[in-house]
Amino acid sequence: MAKKLTTQTGQPWADNQHSQTAGPRGPVLMQDYDLIEKLAHFDRERIPERVVHAKGAGAKGEFVLENDMSKYTKADIFNEAGKKTPLIMRFSQVAGEKGYPDTVRDVRGFSVKFYTQEGNYDIVGNNTPVFFVNDPLKFPDFIHSQKRDPRTNRRTNEMQWDFWAHSPESLHQVTYLMGDRGLPASYREMNGYGSHTFKWVNKDGEQFWIKYHLISDQGVKNMTNEAADKAAAQNPDYLQDDLFDAIEKNNFPSWEMYVQIIPYEEGLNYKWDIFDVTKTVSHKDYPLIKVGKLTLNQNPSNNFTDVEEDAFSPANLVPGIEASPDKLLQGRLFSYKDTQRYRLGANFEELPINRPVTEVHNYERDGYMKLNNQGGEVNYEPNAFDGPKEDHAASVAPDQLQGETGNQPYNYKVDYTTQAGDLYRLYSKEEQDRLIETIKDGLGSFDNDEIKTLEIKQMYDADKEYGTRVANALGLNIDSILATNN
Repeated sequence: MAKKLTTQTGQPWADNQHSQTAGPRGPVLMQDYDLIEKLAHFDRERIPERVVHAKGAGAKGEFVLENDMSKYTKADIFNEAGKKTPLIMRFSQVAGEKGYPDTVRDVRGFSVKFYTQEGNYDIVGNNTPVFFVNDPLKFPDFIHSQKRDPRTNRRTNEMQWDFWAHSPESLHQVTYLMGDRGLPASYREMNGYGSHTFKWVNKDGEQFWIKYHLISDQGVKNMTNEAADKAAAQNPDYLQDDLFDAIEKNNFPSWEMYVQIIPYEEGLNYKWDIFDVTKTVSHKDYPLIKVGKLTLNQNPSNNFTDVEEDAFSPANLVPGIEASPDKLLQGRLFSYKDTQRYRLGANFEELPINRPVTEVHNYERDGYMKLNNQGGEVNYEPNAFDGPKEDHAASVAPDQLQGETGNQPYNYKVDYTTQAGDLYRLYSKEEQDRLIETIKDGLGSFDNDEIKTLEIKQMYDADKEYGTRVANALGLNIDSILATNN
């Protein structure tokens, strides 16, 4: 008989798959203490390196706005063509620890911190436009499956494929990861994506849903499995060194920023749920619109203070840019800063690399390593001593919400196979061949038939050829697999 799932203090846990939300789309409710406790504990599982994205590299540069976007957002950074904004970017591996080889197959983190005149603005994304899960309650479990077995201390294919097979929403991202983009040739030669849907609001209060795309001016280039293995053996810091050396030689990498802009009401009724991060929005329906260019032109003067202490968070938003009800995004709004408080201390935003270019005035005081304690300014509100006042121009634009509270999955256009099948068919025949071979190496490295059956069924539902080829590669009969009731 299976053990009952409980909280750390012994209370029964009713639903470990879905966060409590206001309606199926969200947003997530603060009353979901199971989610908060799960994320808070997860954020403190490693010291002192990052829980995820521990291994990475970064550089400084600038963003130049090429097209005024004031029609869509009042954010200062995107108003007045020609405006320049300093930035730092960090690229990273998701699963491996700090000493892990750069060229192991993995999703790559792709984060940007803009030092704007309205405070820091961060885009914290990846080199793929989707993700494995769409609910923050499942994120710690996903990362555990990518880390080391608690008994053997090994990273295993069986753990990660077990999680993916039992999480059908992961298939789209798995098809990306097992394809060529799972092994970028360099950080310079991969695209970046905000992944989530965000909201832009203009000065008239008009709202738009947007998705970020950062397209490499160097083109997208990837490694074969053989080349990645060779690079890992010869230099575990291959991608880090490539980025550093290119900038040292004045070969400055750059990316063009584009956005998809989706009218507010249209987005709520789109053919896919635009808040489900396992889905993409078609470029045919909403074409890419150029915003500006990001260029990296300065290596860190000290890697620890410029890169290791750099702390990104999707909660670093500026007026005119807001979060959407995306459940995973809502969980990240809390979790990213919480993990930085644990990793770097309560006052991590006062470290030089995280400090904004604008003045800071608020009612936070004290704590470890406090540098700017705001002198003798009043430290409470309301007050009669001319303390800092709210700026109502930064108020968040309202969304209409309805629905019952409870632990709920997404239920709008629930379909986790169609876009994965579209992606498979988008691949060239040669990339399809490499995809099948890579999946074979992963799924074929252990004996658990339940995991293989679940995964192959999902691939077959996405594309019959996709599932059949994987089954054949593993020496399995697709008809027998389809006949099982797992």
